[in-house]
Amino acid sequence: MAAANAHYYATRDPLGAAGDFTTAPEISQMFGELIGIWVADLWSRAGSPAFHYVELGPGRGTLAADALRAAARFGCVPAGVHLVETSPTLRTAQAARIPQAEHHDEVDALPDDAPLIIIANEFFDALPVHQYVKTADGWRERMVERRKAGLAPVAGSIRADDAVPPALRDRPQDTIVETAPVSAAIMQRCAFRLVHQGGAMLVIDYGYSGPAAGDTLQAVKAHRFANPFVDPGEVDLTAHVDFAALADAARAAGVTIDGPTPQGNWLKRLGIDARLKSLSTAAPDRAEELRGQRDRLVETDAMGELFKLIAVTAPGWPAPAGFSGEAA
Repeated sequence: MAAANAHYYATRDPLGAAGDFTTAPEISQMFGELIGIWVADLWSRAGSPAFHYVELGPGRGTLAADALRAAARFGCVPAGVHLVETSPTLRTAQAARIPQAEHHDEVDALPDDAPLIIIANEFFDALPVHQYVKTADGWRERMVERRKAGLAPVAGSIRADDAVPPALRDRPQDTIVETAPVSAAIMQRCAFRLVHQGGAMLVIDYGYSGPAAGDTLQAVKAHRFANPFVDPGEVDLTAHVDFAALADAARAAGVTIDGPTPQGNWLKRLGIDARLKSLSTAAPDRAEELRGQRDRLVETDAMGELFKLIAVTAPGWPAPAGFSGEAA
């Protein structure tokens, strides 16, 4: 999965109507603007310190551009903008939108001289997962085998019971369980940075609160689902994010976790309907289009329920807006 996605992202811009999928910032400017307002509000209540804006996997840079523009209206201008991105194609697109940004290959390269406010929108879902399948002989890691007809998943030969969360080990035969140690490691490194430097992190993605069983690995090509084992490196591979596992990884560093909360609720608490009214008043001919964008982001039959957010805040930093006391 890691090798396939590394090739996939390095060789194309996958976003938008001409690509394979569309993310929330590409649907509406309101999404990035409300994240910018969230950043500015948190920064103000923290005492308006110098800080670095960080985004993990920032796509075309659309979210960052919208968020930074909105935050600046409140006097919230970061000391630096730092984008963690490995794709040369997407780095070029990001540089066009945010010329002042610095690029990094990994979170360990981020600056350590000021608090960090980190945004991760649809970042963790593209990181590799491990899958384990319950067989007649116990749990085995799911491997990928090359056959004449192509790639296919198979159960490995080494016992892997210890890799499965204890609460799921007695599930029936053929059950599949996923773990995401790469995601947990990155989250923990971010959390340790926040503890030592101050700041906060906002994670937006589609997923669930585990432990839970199920095969969530999926592939998308041209806005349609595809077979993950056909054309590796030419389709977008993702898996649903376990927010409970991410929260546990972060909490070990000593941070505070808020959420998960559904994206629709969070956007409404942050004021998406007021922003919709303002934009519609300024451009009445776009009112119907703007309402459609809002509904796609907020409504439960679109992105409003499946997509969720958690916030990670450093000790001594204020509670983040939009969570209404929800705690993981």
